[in-house]
Amino acid sequence: MARSKLLSLWQLSRNAGVLGAGTRRFATSIPRGNLAKPGQLKKEPEPEPATSNGKGGEKKENGDKEKDGFGQSILANTAILVLGALVGTSWASFNLCKEPPEFLFPHTSTLPLASTLSPLYGDSKLVIEEVKGFLNEDQVSESKDEIDNHSDSFFSTDHPTPEEHPDAVIYPETTEQVSQIMQAAHKHHVPIVPFTGGTSLEGHYISTRRGICLDMSRMNKIVALHKEDLDIIVQPGVGWEDLRDYLQPLGLIFGPDPGPGAAIGGMCGTSCSGTNAARYGTMRENVVSLTVVLADGTIVKTRRRPRKTAAGYNLTNLFVGSEGTLGIVTEATLKLNVLPKFENVAVVSFPSMSDAADAVAKVVQSGVQFNAMELLDAQMMKFVNVSGNVTKKYDEKPTLMFKLGGNSDKVVNSITNDIKDICNECNCGKKNFRFASSDEEKEELWTARKVALWSTIDAGREVYGEDAQVWTTDVAVPISKLVQSLVDTRKILDDEKMMSSIVSHAGDGNYHTFIVYPKKDHDRVRQVVQHMVTRALELDGTVTGEHGVGIGKREYLREELGDVGVNVMRKLKFALDPLLILNPDKVIQIDPEEKRE
Repeated sequence: MARSKLLSLWQLSRNAGVLGAGTRRFATSIPRGNLAKPGQLKKEPEPEPATSNGKGGEKKENGDKEKDGFGQSILANTAILVLGALVGTSWASFNLCKEPPEFLFPHTSTLPLASTLSPLYGDSKLVIEEVKGFLNEDQVSESKDEIDNHSDSFFSTDHPTPEEHPDAVIYPETTEQVSQIMQAAHKHHVPIVPFTGGTSLEGHYISTRRGICLDMSRMNKIVALHKEDLDIIVQPGVGWEDLRDYLQPLGLIFGPDPGPGAAIGGMCGTSCSGTNAARYGTMRENVVSLTVVLADGTIVKTRRRPRKTAAGYNLTNLFVGSEGTLGIVTEATLKLNVLPKFENVAVVSFPSMSDAADAVAKVVQSGVQFNAMELLDAQMMKFVNVSGNVTKKYDEKPTLMFKLGGNSDKVVNSITNDIKDICNECNCGKKNFRFASSDEEKEELWTARKVALWSTIDAGREVYGEDAQVWTTDVAVPISKLVQSLVDTRKILDDEKMMSSIVSHAGDGNYHTFIVYPKKDHDRVRQVVQHMVTRALELDGTVTGEHGVGIGKREYLREELGDVGVNVMRKLKFALDPLLILNPDKVIQIDPEEKRE
C-alpha cells in the first residue's frame, strides 16, 4: 500500500476516534472522488403495478419473493460490512493507534521537512470560551486595538499579512493558569504565541496561524531574592530595567542589558545579551533554571538552584533561545553579580574602522578586564551629534567606548592605562582618548551609546518623513575576523547608498546594522542584509548574535547549521510539541506547504 494511502488511513482512524488523545495530528489529502455527492446515488427501479388480466398478481408474488431475497442480500452485505469494519478497526487499533508505525514515521534521529505534513489547527473560539470559565473577565480580550498591538512592531524586520493576527489576547497571572490555557489549546489544537515586552526584531510574535496571543506582562513579580547565593527568582513579565533599579541599591547587577522595554520572558526566548555581554555573558550563562509550561500543559522545572550540576540533560539551555517554540517560561532563576565598587567610562576615536577593530582584537587578546567595549562607526557618531541627545560633540570617526571597573581606583586606573597603551598602538592619538572625571561625565559619555539606535532613526525621519522604515539586524564573528566583517559591511552599505550606522558589542564579536529606508526599498535592503549575513557565515560567524531567528532569519539558519542541524531541531520541536501549537513557524519551518515570502 502506498505511503500516501497509509497516511490517509492513519488520519481517518484518528479522526474517527480510534487513536488515543495526544497523538500527532497532520493534514493529509483524502480523495474526494470516492465520496458520492447528494443526488448521485442510483435508485432501484419501482416494481410494475398489477394489471386487470391478473398477471400483475403473479408478478407481484414473484416480486415479493425477489424482494425478500434482495432484503436478505442487503442484510448479509450489511453484516459483512459491519464485520469488516470491526476487523479493520481492530487492526487499526493494534497496528496504528498506540504509535504511528515506523513506515509512516521512521525512527530516525533527524526530521527533514519533506517527511512532515502540514499541521491542522482548530477554532480559537473553543479555547476562548473554555478559558473564560476560569479566568477573570479582564484577562481575555478580543478588542481590535489590543489584537493590533500584539500583532506587529515598527522595529521588526518582518511584518504580518492582514490575516496574520491573533483572535484574542489572554493575560495569565499564574503558572497554573498558563497550564490550564495550554491544556485547552492542546485539546482544541489552537496555536499559542507568547508575548512579553514586544521588543523583538525578527517577527517573533507574528501570529502566522492566528490562534491566541499569551501576554505574560501581568506575571511581573519578583518571587524571591537569595542575596547570599547571588540569585533571584522572577516571573517573565519583569522588565530588565525594573530589575536593574531593584538590584542597584543592593550593590547587585544582573548582567544582560538589551534594548529598552525588554522583559525576562523574551530575553530567555532569544538568549539576548547587550553591552555587558563580554563581561557577564548572554542569557544562556545567566539563567540558572526555569519553570516551563509545555505544549500539553505539563509544568516542568528544569533544575534546582546550585551554580553547577551534572544531573542529566541541560534542560534549561534547551528552552533558553527556543523563542517560545518548545514551552512557555513562567519563572526564571537568574544569576546575579556584585556591582564593581569603582567604574569609569572611556571614549577613544580612530582614523579608520580597521584601526578601531584592530584595537578591539588586541584588547581582548591582552587579557585586560573590561566591563563593556562598544564600537560605533563614523556614521553613527555623526547621527549622535545631530540628534540633540548629547551636550558634547564627538569626533565623527570610528569610536570605542569602554566601561572599566574594579574594587579600587588603583585597579581601574591600571586597566585604563593598559587600554590607553593598546589604543595608542592602533593610531588613536593621545588627544583622542577621553575618560570621565565624575559620575555626571560618565553618564554623559555613555549616553552616546544608549541613544545610537534612536539617533539613526531620527536622522532617517528627517530624510524620509513618515515613510521611514528601520531594519535592525545583527551577526557575530570570531574576534580575529571582526575587522574584515565590519569593513565589508560598511562597504556594501556605502556602495548601495544606504542611510545606515553600525554599532558593535565589540568585546564578543557581535555587531548591529541599523538601516533607515523608504518602504519602496524594502527588497533592496533585504538583499544588503543577505550579503552581510552571508559574509559573516563565510568568516565562520553566526547569522544572529542576540536578536534570535524568528521568521526573519530562518532562511539563513540552514546556511549556518546545514540541513542536518536544522533537522535535529525539527525533531526536538515535534517531540515536545507534536501538535505544533507553540509559536508556529518560528526558528524552523514546520509546514512543507508554507508559501510565506
